[in-house]
Amino acid sequence: MSQSSARGGRENKSTVPDSEHNSAAKISTGFVVGVLVFQQTMAALAFPISKYGLEIIEPFAFGFYRFIISSLVLLAINRFINHSVRIEKKDYWKIWGLGILIIPLNQLAFLYGQSLTSSGHGAILFATTPIWIFLIAQFILKEKLIIRRAIGIVIAVVGVIVLMTGGAVELGTEYLYGDLLILLAVLTWAFYTVFGKELVRKYGALRITAYALSSGTVLYLPFGAYFASQLDYAAVSMGGWLAVLYMAIGTSVIAYGLWYWALKYMDASRMAVFHNIQPVVATIVAFFWLGEPLGIEFIIGGVIVLGGVILAEV
Repeated sequence: MSQSSARGGRENKSTVPDSEHNSAAKISTGFVVGVLVFQQTMAALAFPISKYGLEIIEPFAFGFYRFIISSLVLLAINRFINHSVRIEKKDYWKIWGLGILIIPLNQLAFLYGQSLTSSGHGAILFATTPIWIFLIAQFILKEKLIIRRAIGIVIAVVGVIVLMTGGAVELGTEYLYGDLLILLAVLTWAFYTVFGKELVRKYGALRITAYALSSGTVLYLPFGAYFASQLDYAAVSMGGWLAVLYMAIGTSVIAYGLWYWALKYMDASRMAVFHNIQPVVATIVAFFWLGEPLGIEFIIGGVIVLGGVILAEV
């Protein structure tokens, strides 16, 4: 992890993510939890907003503009931050790997899959994210196995299933292809979370998020540019562009950045349970925005989800 001994005092800084680490001891668990709740709320809005935008803009063109905007904004912000730690050459390959996970695999699979399935299917598949992160973290990060946390995750996921099966999910093969793509997005997000933890602690959340998204965007540009050139721009409404803007800034910049920031202060397996907040928020938004009904299943499922989160956190 450290650079050569010739760097002297600089070597001791190699595991410190810039100035962010200096305030680590001052960050309370309650504050991190609050940030995660806010982050998950923003991430939950991605389901109805992306579904709306994808009905107006073709998925690969949608992704093209989303990725470019988010990368430029993140790089611009990152430019004005003084980084005291140089990135080691071997870590650049890891960052490129994160870029592949988050853009070509995670986000393209999510956008295209969401266009082929219902928002309910997407939400319930993403509700399995805590399980995948929990399992991967045990094997790769060697995080301590806490039975209470594992039970809390399972309870929360059960609550999500109760919530979503109250009408949002329809069984059938017409959504199978889209569901498989969403599942791919879930798995790659879990690996992105776990593999990025070491780099985030070493170099900082914003820096790694900016470089990972930018590297993935570079790989996607030739492919996305073709679909962007084929887009009927006259048919794209202001609402469609606003959906792109939200997904770029609200999700890729703010939500992704906050997720990696929290990962510095909390175990990946502990953070994973907060993913179960997303379907609850998405269902509430769908009720007010899309007119989807709220039944008794929502109340029961929401209570179960809350119980699972509390059990995993206490």
